[in-house]
Amino acid sequence: MTDFAKTKAQFYLPEGVIYLDGNSLGPLPLAASAHVSDTMQDEWGEMLIRGWNKAGWMELSTGIGDRIGRLIGAETGHVMVGDTLSIKIYQALASALELNPGRKIILSDSGNFPTDLYMAQGLIRTLNQGHELRIVKPADIAENITEDVAVLMLTEVDYRTGRLHDMKSLTEIAHSKGVITVWDLAHTAGAIPVDLAGCGADFAAGCTYKYLNGGPGAPAFIYVAPRHIHNTRPALSGWLGHEAPFDFDLEYREGAGIERMRVGTPPVIALKSLETALDIWNMADIKDVRKKSIQLCDFFIKEIEVRCPALKLASPRDGNRRGSQVSFRFEHGFAAMQALIDRGVIGDFRAPDVMRFGVTPLYIDETDVRAAAAIIEDVITNSLWDAEKYKIRSKIT
Repeated sequence: MTDFAKTKAQFYLPEGVIYLDGNSLGPLPLAASAHVSDTMQDEWGEMLIRGWNKAGWMELSTGIGDRIGRLIGAETGHVMVGDTLSIKIYQALASALELNPGRKIILSDSGNFPTDLYMAQGLIRTLNQGHELRIVKPADIAENITEDVAVLMLTEVDYRTGRLHDMKSLTEIAHSKGVITVWDLAHTAGAIPVDLAGCGADFAAGCTYKYLNGGPGAPAFIYVAPRHIHNTRPALSGWLGHEAPFDFDLEYREGAGIERMRVGTPPVIALKSLETALDIWNMADIKDVRKKSIQLCDFFIKEIEVRCPALKLASPRDGNRRGSQVSFRFEHGFAAMQALIDRGVIGDFRAPDVMRFGVTPLYIDETDVRAAAAIIEDVITNSLWDAEKYKIRSKIT
């Protein structure tokens, strides 16, 4: 049984702040500062370039990959960490298309995160082979998985509303039609249990700065199923994905297994920060996290609907059909969110009218939810958002 009071004590949470934005950026693990400082002083400082061998920097990407793999139901040795999520989506999609050469359709939905769609559009232009990105409504995905589709590319949890796709059933339908799957786990990893192996997923990718709490710009991960790894040709053939990078051959030869999905140099400092976040996950059972998340989200919905009828629920009411966030629609959502942040309740806003609140049991409890609901009630009921300073948009919303 996970002791959530103990996990909460592992994070730095600023005084006077209720943090409901871990679905965008997780908070700082208390151990991260010292661990990163030790890396910089004792490894980078003392060892210099010798750290690649002496401190095992090169093995971080696969070692941490296996630690993430345990949270997403991946087989050992099939998750690589490094680069950004956009790059990992591009890699996965390009490789998936190449494994299904007779087909030209990439199927996705209108709830997918835009960067995934942008990567697909860019790849289509680069390939220039007549591929098409077909975008349908989330509810219409199953009926659009047809035998002309090459790849099904979906984000499991909708970033706006938290709506949850059924990975297992959609993957089964896809495979029955000869379609390869690419799953984006950005709002899934660390939020809900995932069973990539059990679902038969082909490729997956995700980020580590949200529910995994790796820090701003923390590296992404990619998963390739064992049945595909030896036939997967990396579209981004970076030198560290080479079979023998320090032979400095002029011709690329892909590395063995998941090593071929390396691209650039591992971000050692960021990976060291991520290590401390994963240490906290050693204290937690993802099934306990999921159960507590549903309870807290249900409580939050109940409190807000009683206190703030002007806010309309955008997330599925059934906790089993949403991720670890609750979203409400409000005409003045942007201004209202800025007013909330000004009063210590940090969530975020997604156009055109969605106020998002991430509910993360590792550091959020019933007391936090109740206190946040009271502040939200004050801001909405008394129109405290209706001030010019709250209507000025910064680059990040």
